[in-house]
Amino acid sequence: MTEQIEGEQATFLQALEDELARFFESQREVLGSISPEATPLLDSIRQLSTGGKRLRALLCYWGWRGAGGTPNDPRVVKAGAAIELFQSAALIHDDIIDRSATRRGAPAVHKQFENMHAEQGWLGDRNLFGMTGGIIAGDLCLSWSEAMFSSIGAEAAAGFESRRIFDLMRTEVMAGQYLDVLGEVVGSEDYDLALSRAHNVIRYKSAKYSCEHPLALGGALAQQLKASQANRLVDSYRAFALPLGEGFQLRDDVLGVFGAPEETGKPAGDDLKEGKRTVLVALTEKNTSPEERALLNDSLGKQDLSLEDIEKLRSMIIASGALAEVEKIIAQTQTTVSAELNDMELEPLVKQALEAIVAKILHRAS
Repeated sequence: MTEQIEGEQATFLQALEDELARFFESQREVLGSISPEATPLLDSIRQLSTGGKRLRALLCYWGWRGAGGTPNDPRVVKAGAAIELFQSAALIHDDIIDRSATRRGAPAVHKQFENMHAEQGWLGDRNLFGMTGGIIAGDLCLSWSEAMFSSIGAEAAAGFESRRIFDLMRTEVMAGQYLDVLGEVVGSEDYDLALSRAHNVIRYKSAKYSCEHPLALGGALAQQLKASQANRLVDSYRAFALPLGEGFQLRDDVLGVFGAPEETGKPAGDDLKEGKRTVLVALTEKNTSPEERALLNDSLGKQDLSLEDIEKLRSMIIASGALAEVEKIIAQTQTTVSAELNDMELEPLVKQALEAIVAKILHRAS
């Protein structure tokens, strides 16, 4: 059965890559007709959107298959491609917000435009040009995700559940991004409030759009559900995928502090330099001395943190018990996710495929 799953996934992922390639070529013609000088927008998006784990697209696919959808139907391929384009748009803007120089081991999109400015010897502020180019590229990618989703057909139109999910997903991510930025600037506060906000960011910036919505969207699309139509299978998808997404982001938060750069594609302690107020940070603040808390708050968001500074903060996080607590939450999440998956009425092939995704999400190193 494992070979069958891998073969089906490989076929789907190749169809997804082909769909994106065709779409990008059609958009190259559009941009080229406007001006050849606009094509770097496409090149930056295409580079970012090629490859990757394709977690969201795969969840959409298995949600489709579990709801009776036929293997590799063009509609689910387009849905997966739309989700991946939205993911790229979110990453582009997120890297600007977080002042991240790299993404997947390569320059972030806004840095590519900044580098182009420097290489060409253009006038003006290259940093401003880089951010502006990145914002426009992200906006364009967001627009393209909508165009791709609309191309699915009637099942993706207003009045259908798949459209409602797709629209809600995008709104929630934007709200979650704002809450994330807000958490970085409010500074030290009531620890329970800080922890609550960090959990909210996890849920709306990541968990729902990374796992819950893609799986539910695939199921709703396969069954052509009307907007907000009750459906037992889609409800069970949500009960399974929301905690999975939360565990996914908690693992990401751990990697953002303790991950190896050669595996994450990000500098060491990148979340600390970005000032991320994660659950890991909130738990550290709650369980440290006033002096350590002051050091933590003074260090968060400093782009020039040395490796020695990062090691001190890592040691503080470990000594506070925050890392152990987050690992405990992830382990509890896996228990919940496994129980929900076990209760779902799915054919063995789909269930095993989802089990494999769970293992990759909660125990990954990048």
